[in-house]
Amino acid sequence: MSQGNGNGRPNRPTPVRCAIYTRKSTDEGLDQEFNSLDAQRESGEAFIASQQHEGWICQPGRYDDGGYTGGNMDRPALQRLLADIQTGHIDCVLVYKVDRLSRSLLDFAKILETFEQHNVSFVSVTQQFNTATSMGRLVLNVLLSFAQFEREMISERTRDKIAATRRKGKWSGGMPLLGYDVVDTKLVVKEAEAEQVRQIFELYLEHRSLLPVVKELNRRGWTTKRWTTKKNTVRGGQPFTKNRLYQLLTNVAYVGKVRYKTEVHEGEHEAIVDAEVFRRVQAALQRNGRGGAVRNKHNALLRGILRCASCDCAMAHSYTSRGQRRYRYYICVQAQQQGWETCPSPSLPAGEIERFVVDQIKCIGRDPAVLAATLAETRRQAAEAIGRLERERVALERQRRDDEAEERQLAVPSGANGDRLSRLVEVQERIRHAERRLTEIDAELATLRGDLVDEQEVAAALAEFDGVWAALTPREQARVLELLIERVDHDGRAGHVTITFRPSGIKALAVELGEEEAA
Repeated sequence: MSQGNGNGRPNRPTPVRCAIYTRKSTDEGLDQEFNSLDAQRESGEAFIASQQHEGWICQPGRYDDGGYTGGNMDRPALQRLLADIQTGHIDCVLVYKVDRLSRSLLDFAKILETFEQHNVSFVSVTQQFNTATSMGRLVLNVLLSFAQFEREMISERTRDKIAATRRKGKWSGGMPLLGYDVVDTKLVVKEAEAEQVRQIFELYLEHRSLLPVVKELNRRGWTTKRWTTKKNTVRGGQPFTKNRLYQLLTNVAYVGKVRYKTEVHEGEHEAIVDAEVFRRVQAALQRNGRGGAVRNKHNALLRGILRCASCDCAMAHSYTSRGQRRYRYYICVQAQQQGWETCPSPSLPAGEIERFVVDQIKCIGRDPAVLAATLAETRRQAAEAIGRLERERVALERQRRDDEAEERQLAVPSGANGDRLSRLVEVQERIRHAERRLTEIDAELATLRGDLVDEQEVAAALAEFDGVWAALTPREQARVLELLIERVDHDGRAGHVTITFRPSGIKALAVELGEEEAA
């Protein structure tokens, strides 16, 4: 009760400037006319009104953090509140419950320290205690400990739910993937993007390096997945980088699987990349390293190409030195890691296997039957490439029609709307990229259909193979073999060597040798 001032009038109480802090962990329901933050503030205002006789005054400024967790202090309204406290504008802070201010015991201790430094009291409307007493501080710490325990239990339940969802092969949320749309919490194939994903995997198998693929994707104007959030905010659509490309190429979702930590489970969504293509890409990424191209310090002609068929693993290049002489050889990786007795032929002299492979290439031009069979395989591979390009063209045409329809809809005047205009610009840019890529596809199709190498052209080029090959440096020879050959399998148990040519490799080799001869 206030005492008199000697004139028979009671003294006015010292004003206590009160700030009400409100918080909600999710943004669900915040668009309602009266939401959870409004309810918390109304309770605070009612409590302040009950303390008017003590001089309590509600500050007009609002400190509302909607959609922010209480597990940390990265909240804009909380930071504004602390700044106003430090400038001396607030004497008391009210919250509906203690956990609205923080669910972290450590963070709460820091906040209370700031309160104490500036003589600011703290009140929880629904939990009566006084922080000015030791018992009040004990009660506060007990309540906060339970709040932190509740937060940790919620986190554990969320992680367990995600794990159970992934183990059942279901989509558990996160950023959408290029090639899929999320419909009713399920991944549904978006064919135009799915064809892009298939092309990206094929491009990596062609270049065997991340950087050239990134340059080609950016040249085509292809971007990462673009999607619109529930708040109608456009996300994604970023140019590819090596890291983004690597994440795409290693995502098991594209073969119909889901990953949880180190576990991989069958997914309920449809695969859009062939399992064998995915396996070859993973093998190439592991062999080449995340950065891309294989470094070939000793110019081993078959490094990255030669495999042990008996153990189904790569054969690595190595060497030993005796005096001034160096002996090169290829060794089975499994034999190297698990013991030489695990492989029927753990090592091969490098010179012998390299000469054998080169001789087989020379035989293509000397034996008409081998040449005919090789060209037949080349034409089959060209037909496959034409099929892929035609599928991409159909998907691009479909996507362009959808974008043009959206463009017409967005172009209808509907008042000043920055989001609509921004979306219109993005759609128009996608249409331009699609038109440019369609032009490139038409050119590639024309080349594949009308510029096939015939037997006479190949035979003429390979007839000069011996002379041109001898004039190449070891590094250039390795590049030519990598251009032509996809893999060489050595079966030590059966004593067989199988050479698998790269798609369109024989044509590329003929062109390469023709250019060398002309030079």
